[in-house]
Amino acid sequence: MRTRLASALLLAGLVAAWEAWCRSGAVSPLVLPPPSAVAETLWGEIVSGRLWPHLRVTATEMALGLLAGTILGLGAGILLAEWPALHRVLRPYVLASQLVPKLALGPLLILWFGFGLTPTVVITALICFFPLFENTLTGLTQVDPGQRELFRMLGAGRVRTLLRLKLPSALPVILAGFRVAIVLALVGAVVGEFVGGRQGLGASIIAAQSVMDSSLIVALFVVITALGMAVYEAARGVEALILKRYARG
Repeated sequence: MRTRLASALLLAGLVAAWEAWCRSGAVSPLVLPPPSAVAETLWGEIVSGRLWPHLRVTATEMALGLLAGTILGLGAGILLAEWPALHRVLRPYVLASQLVPKLALGPLLILWFGFGLTPTVVITALICFFPLFENTLTGLTQVDPGQRELFRMLGAGRVRTLLRLKLPSALPVILAGFRVAIVLALVGAVVGEFVGGRQGLGASIIAAQSVMDSSLIVALFVVITALGMAVYEAARGVEALILKRYARG
């Protein structure tokens, strides 16, 4: 409670200082609007219903991209961890694919898939892929050799060892990668909308920028931050439940 109270007081102090600075005339409202103007704009977007369709689109893109990136990252991590020779061959290519800026792929993805949901989901999936892949690979390759030898002596096959030993042992590392991927999923969805989105929070920011509505831009930043924090905290709660259940088992 003390930590939460201190955090809340810090936020209140920062907002108050921001409001006072803006009202002092030290900065133009066009450059940085005061929190009161941002709150008024945000409330107007909520009451009018204009915010909800864009929030729904961004959340959908985030969820679909996260799902695809998680499946691909887990699958590739397991595959390369189980077959070291394949790991040595493919890992440089996987790494090289992550060095290409995802934003630069936007125009190409638009040519392939058109405008709308699909290119944004693809960008989000590509961004989410690597944390899941790297953490899965790391977690599976760091399993205690003594336990692996014990499973081998007991006659456990590759699949049984993977399901009963390696994946449970690597679960904390994999879930940590999933938490990182959740944050990156929101970033990917918003960035994808910057390039080719017609709806969503990112597309709304571009539209607000075109009319120089700084209050709306900051209000959308607040919504994006709130969405990211809510999803991240939910993921932390699910992770705690899974690890607690695993520890009991």
